[in-house]
Amino acid sequence: MTIISAANTSSAGERIRQYVTSRTFIGFVVSVLVLLAISFAFFWPDAVQGGELRQHDTLQGMAISHETETFRDATGETPRWTNALFSGMPTFQISPEYAAGKIVSAVRTAYGLWLPSPVNLLFIMMMGFFILLLAMKVRWYLALVGAIAYGMSSYFIIIIGAGHIWKFYTLAYIPPTIAGIVLAYRGRYLAGGALAALFAMFQIAGNHVQMSYYFMIVVAGFVVAYAVMLFRSGNARRWVKATCVLAVAAILAVAANLPNLYHTYEYSKESMRGRHSELAGGEAKDAKGGGLDKDYITAWSYGKSETFTLLIPDVKGGATIKPEAGSNKFLSLADVPEAGKLTASGQIPGEIAPYLGQLPQYFGDQPMTNGPVYVGAILVALFLFGCVVVRGPMKWMLLVCTVISIALSWGHNMMWLTDIMIDHFPMYNKFRTVASILVVAEFTIPLLAILALKEVVADRGEWKTRFRTPFFITFGLCALFCLVGILAPDLYGGFLSEQEAQAYGSYLTQAPYAQLFAAVQKVRMSMISADSLRSLAFILAGGLALWLYGERKFNARVLAAILVLLVTVDLFTVNKRYLDSASFVPRRLTQGTPFPLTTADRKILADTAMNYRVMDIPRFSEAAPSYHHKTIGGYHAAKLTRYQDMIDRHLGNFATGNVSEADMNVLNMLNAKYVVMGESDVVENPGALGNAWLVDRVVYAKDADAEMAALDTIVPALTAVSDMKFRDVLGTSVPPKASGDTIYETSYAPDRLAYRVNSANGGVAVFSEVYFPWGWKVTVDGQETPLARVNYLLRAIRVPAGSHEVVMTYRPESVKVTGTISMVSVILIYVAVIAALLFAMLSLPARGKDKETA
Repeated sequence: MTIISAANTSSAGERIRQYVTSRTFIGFVVSVLVLLAISFAFFWPDAVQGGELRQHDTLQGMAISHETETFRDATGETPRWTNALFSGMPTFQISPEYAAGKIVSAVRTAYGLWLPSPVNLLFIMMMGFFILLLAMKVRWYLALVGAIAYGMSSYFIIIIGAGHIWKFYTLAYIPPTIAGIVLAYRGRYLAGGALAALFAMFQIAGNHVQMSYYFMIVVAGFVVAYAVMLFRSGNARRWVKATCVLAVAAILAVAANLPNLYHTYEYSKESMRGRHSELAGGEAKDAKGGGLDKDYITAWSYGKSETFTLLIPDVKGGATIKPEAGSNKFLSLADVPEAGKLTASGQIPGEIAPYLGQLPQYFGDQPMTNGPVYVGAILVALFLFGCVVVRGPMKWMLLVCTVISIALSWGHNMMWLTDIMIDHFPMYNKFRTVASILVVAEFTIPLLAILALKEVVADRGEWKTRFRTPFFITFGLCALFCLVGILAPDLYGGFLSEQEAQAYGSYLTQAPYAQLFAAVQKVRMSMISADSLRSLAFILAGGLALWLYGERKFNARVLAAILVLLVTVDLFTVNKRYLDSASFVPRRLTQGTPFPLTTADRKILADTAMNYRVMDIPRFSEAAPSYHHKTIGGYHAAKLTRYQDMIDRHLGNFATGNVSEADMNVLNMLNAKYVVMGESDVVENPGALGNAWLVDRVVYAKDADAEMAALDTIVPALTAVSDMKFRDVLGTSVPPKASGDTIYETSYAPDRLAYRVNSANGGVAVFSEVYFPWGWKVTVDGQETPLARVNYLLRAIRVPAGSHEVVMTYRPESVKVTGTISMVSVILIYVAVIAALLFAMLSLPARGKDKETA
């Protein structure tokens, strides 16, 4: 037995040696090196020198999570509640960290080859698509073309610049997840299931449910396409087995992320994303069954003619802003080279030229944008070519997914379809910025394009009979669209956005505005023409390379090398418009706090009391104040619905200056000890009620409207209003306060608050803390007591007579339960991956021809 085992080990070692010296493995290594080189080149030299992208969204995340991170660093514990913004909210959507997080992130970092950020981001985006194409039996040199095309699609680079890093991670792990699906349906059950589970786990950990939700369209498409292929070929059993394996993989991936998924779901029931206001009129324009307001969902809708950015990047002017040195630079028409040329030549009068600096380059349907969705002119041409020459269900699935993606991205520009999705498809109404569903087209277009190249390379002998005519038609069609942009750019729409047309339409023919808008038209049309010419050049170059290959002038590797060069140059140069070296903050400037203290901040922080709040009126809706203070305002896309109601009714009035006595009462009950009027202007609020107080009476309201309305009349220091459902908790009467009754806070942590109460007769204690319906545990001298909600927003309890310690803790038991399930699931996934790798190494020569029927 030992001799046989040794022989098998020796044989396996020889097989591995032969494999690593094979052309396939060498091609894989070469491809990885090319992807590494492109990733470093794009961010050279800034990422290597330690420069940082101080993106807006990243800075917001740093600000609102600062209290949580500081507490974690000091104690080693992760609080599930923070008081840094909106007077307090759970951290499930701010700084989620769970037991299995470290072992997941360790493997995820290894997959990115421990590269510096953001080099690692671009690398994993390209690498994931490369893995998918290899799983689909595409030769490595063609897969390299697809990997570069997908990874450098402009939207992905733009979201790096915008700081949407978790969205990026989610999108990067989707292609290798689908690679696992492909392998499973090819009969590689262990490898496919393990790969799908691993990357689905990473993908879900990205915590961007919207992107995962959108790609369920593609996943369903792959499942159906393989069902058709395998059932037709008599391999129904394989489809059933693979589907069962993938179902197990999906369960493990979900279970591995159960803490985040469960708490996000439960939290959503109380947030703007999943719950409408209980106040009358709160659902006037809302989607059926909950969710966001339809106008809010569709605010960022892609224009129909704007869809041509897939082929011609600046067909709607490019971007409104660009990240630059930690802030956003406004991209005006004055920055367009053509504007300078026209001014120098006298075609734009000198007195008009400065006004071009006030108008944006972008003139599409969206309120603003960081850049267009551009997949590459050559890739669009190859995609259309693939729509004709690729055969089988896979082609039709990718085509249908592309059409669906584009149609849904139009949002309010195709409202009948959007209404159907919002009203009848579960969860669709939870997501805003519908234009982002174009990520599906960014996936399907390069995939079908590479499958088209695969067909040509596999059957070059049929070039003249099968491929040549479709080639001339599809590439010619794309060239025609470019010619239209060169010769008649106005056919792609007017030179003003809809918002601009509404604002300036009446001035277009009035002097002296007529000259200005004539100049605007010239500059914007020149942008379309210039990029149309650019795209035409790439289409002709790529088309020439494909035609020469078809005519047998060179081999497939040369074709791939030419396309790698063309695609890289095309996307590299376009992406540099939206993210370049100027976007980075040099390392020497990144030391210390990203939010320098203002004079007002310093005055407030001189107060060393442990727990009070700050109302920053000028920056009420910004995240920055949350870095240094516990704030009344803040920024978060999924704030508590009840808090939003309070902003709409009372707190929002401070920005307008139209402040009522009731508004001040609300501010006082939230313990806003300081009110900031400007960078150096701060006043102490003498009316702030402190951390807790005892009230003389409680009145009960029949519904949310009555409870909110009562805040206009009550004095919160004396009276509390509560919903009728809390009558049993607070009682029907309140004993009168006695002289000397006190309640004060004795210790503070984000998830644990302690108080000392002294009351001769007992009564009702109100706390200036936001009520949340689950997770908070309140004890009086160690004995648990029920928690009630008062004043629409705050916590309250019934306290007995005497001297007592009140402790509030937020440590949901669900965190422990889901964390245990998560850890077990992660371990099972890693065991499956290791087993798949060992099996692959031991069975290298035994692999026969794949029986898949395309």
